[in-house]
Amino acid sequence: MDWRLIESDAALRQLLDQAAGCEAVIVDTEFMRRNTFYPQVALLQLCFASGPAADCAWLIDPLTIEDTSGLAALLGNKDVLKVLHSASEDLEVFQRWLGVLPQPLFDTQRAAALLDIGFGLGYAALVQEICNVELPKGETRSDWLQRPLTDAQCEYAAQDVSWLLQVWHELHPRAAARGKLEWILADGADATAAMGNGLNSYFQRIKTAWKLSPRQLGSLVALCEWREQTARKRDKPRSWIIDDKACLQLAQCNPESYAAMRDTVELPPPALRRYSEELLQVLARQRAVPDKELPQRLPAPLNARQRDLLKKMKAQIREIAGSLESAPEALLQGKDYELLLRDAIGETVVVPAHWQGWRQQRVIEPLRRYLVDII
Repeated sequence: MDWRLIESDAALRQLLDQAAGCEAVIVDTEFMRRNTFYPQVALLQLCFASGPAADCAWLIDPLTIEDTSGLAALLGNKDVLKVLHSASEDLEVFQRWLGVLPQPLFDTQRAAALLDIGFGLGYAALVQEICNVELPKGETRSDWLQRPLTDAQCEYAAQDVSWLLQVWHELHPRAAARGKLEWILADGADATAAMGNGLNSYFQRIKTAWKLSPRQLGSLVALCEWREQTARKRDKPRSWIIDDKACLQLAQCNPESYAAMRDTVELPPPALRRYSEELLQVLARQRAVPDKELPQRLPAPLNARQRDLLKKMKAQIREIAGSLESAPEALLQGKDYELLLRDAIGETVVVPAHWQGWRQQRVIEPLRRYLVDII
């Protein structure tokens, strides 16, 4: 398939006019993310499924485009299916760059898992499986922000959407015939909704946070929120601000002075100099929070019997997956098993959005009935 590089607003408008009314667009991005919080968009690849703009891979240079409103309208147009592979990082790109998330979304990696072709397949592996073509890897680590782009880079980028078009032509009718098209689109909607919500629960990723008292946990939550805001403002990775270990130590030790912070928390000297005053303010505000407004302690890790129940749940989900002809990992995320178990034994849990819809009827309720029998 031929490719064309779009490097002006006028050329982009012409392309989007030609693509009007297309049923689906294949989408990919190239971006860099080395020393920044946000991905730096370097290239957008589009391939249209029908119409005058079809039969070509369009490479849009975001470094030369000023008016992105047409691209935002395309991605937000609910009459045009957006086809991506493993879309999570691309969603970050679009949210930051265009202020819009692609809907409706058909993720070919998710489709492959729900059709039991394979779970977590990379793009090259899926193309190999569906098209029996081995894609080159020569530009995988290319500097996509360099200009001018080389022909080798453009060829590589074009193949990311031209072969994905062929994959979609195979997966879409297969999913429709097996009644799974709505499953794939629902999972795409869940992915964009989760990205759009921008919920910050990073503190839950810190493994020993369950040991903290409510007061300490409130401090950890506040510290993680402060770090998130600071990282976004400075566009730097979280760990470049302060790392998880320092967040935990600050919450545990609750220092009230620069000297106490220096002596009890493992902060690099530059971070201590730059952020000590802000961190002390965060901790001081948390000390003033009334007890009744503090978060509940996080649950302790599962005990031996509960871990055994978890194994039985995973065996049961394999049976359910077999009956649905889907990869087990596509039905439930790893953390879902523990949430379901805690819910079944009477603990309060926040029900994830992806437990609704098709998954509720086909997966969640059968597993809940199974838990009633074994607990």
